Amino acid sequence: MYHKAALKHGVLLAALGASASAGAVQINDKLSVGAGLRTSFTSVENGAPDGDSRSNDFNLDSIRLYINGQITDQIGVTFNTDYDDVDEKVKVLDAIARFEYSDTVNFWAGRFLPPSDRSNLSGPYYLTTWNFPSVQAYPAIFAGRDDGVAYWGQYQGGQVKWQFSVTEGPDDPVPADDDDDLLFSGRLTFNFLDPEPGYYNASTYYGEKDILALGLVTQQQGSDNAYSVDALFEKNLGVGTVTVEGAYYKYDGLGGLADPIDPTLDESEGYFALIGYLFPQEIGPGRFQPVVRYTKGEVTDGAEGDIKEFNLNYIMLGHNARISAAWQQRDDELFTDNNTFVLGLQLQM
Repeated sequence: MYHKAALKHGVLLAALGASASAGAVQINDKLSVGAGLRTSFTSVENGAPDGDSRSNDFNLDSIRLYINGQITDQIGVTFNTDYDDVDEKVKVLDAIARFEYSDTVNFWAGRFLPPSDRSNLSGPYYLTTWNFPSVQAYPAIFAGRDDGVAYWGQYQGGQVKWQFSVTEGPDDPVPADDDDDLLFSGRLTFNFLDPEPGYYNASTYYGEKDILALGLVTQQQGSDNAYSVDALFEKNLGVGTVTVEGAYYKYDGLGGLADPIDPTLDESEGYFALIGYLFPQEIGPGRFQPVVRYTKGEVTDGAEGDIKEFNLNYIMLGHNARISAAWQQRDDELFTDNNTFVLGLQLQM
C-alpha cells in the first residue's frame, strides 16, 4: 500500500521540488542530509495470541535517511531509505535521477511515488492523522513506490499541477497470465487558494497556508484501472485552523484489497472524511489538534466495513516534531469488531 510543499517539512520534500528543511544538515552547496523517525505503542482489543486479551506492543514504525544531491542547477539525485517493520530490514525508499529544467518541464527516473492521491503523496510523515487511511490501496513495490519514469510540472508556482508516470506496475499473481503490461498513472491538482509547489504535498499545513485543493487521479495497467478524487480545505481563522479532507477510491482490477472469501473479486470502492481543528494557544512547546476521521469500504483484508477514529495531536514543530494519540473503532462484516489505541512520536530533521 502506498504509504508520503512549500512549508519547511524536511529534506525529502526539499529534494522533490519544495523548499529546504529548517532542520536539514547542509553538508555543502551540493549535498544535504536528513532523517525521520516514527515510533509508537499500540494496544489492540483481542489482539493477543490467545484471541481474547489485548495485545500491547512497542513498534519502530519508520526510520528514514534522506540524501539530496545537486549535480548542476538542473540535475540532481535523491536517495532515501526506510525501515520495513514487516521484514525488519532497511530498504531503498526513493532512488531518483531528477532533471528539473523549469516549472513546466521536469523529468524523473528511478524509484519514486507514482502520481496518486493526496494521502499517498503526503506519506505517513505529512498526514493529519497518525494512521494511514485503510481504503487507500494503490499498487506498489514498497511504501507506495514503483520503478519507472515520470514527467511533472506546475503553473503559477503550484496553483495547477500535473504529474504523469510510466512504471513497472504489479505482476499478475498467476505467472502464466502475466502479459507484463506497464502501469500508467496521472494526477491533476487544482489549488484555488494558496499554491502547493513541488511534486509532493501535505495533508495539513498547520495554518501556514490557506488551502482549497482538488485532486483527480487515474491509474491503468492493461485492462485494469483505478481511480480516485481527493479534496482538502484548510483555513487559518485567527482563532484556530480548521482542516477538512476527503477522498473517494474506485478499484477495477488494479489495487484494492483482495476479497478474503473470493480472491477473483477485484472490484471495490471506499472513501474517508476527516475534520480537524488546531488550537492557536501554545501549551508548553506545542499546540493541540483534535481530528476525527470516518472510513467506509474495504477496511481489513478486503472485508467491507467502517472505521471511526479520533486523533489528538500535539504539534511542537509542524511535521518535524509531534506526538499523536489515536483511537480506532473498527466494524467489519467478517472479522471480530475491535478497537485500537496508538500513542506515536514523530521526529524529523
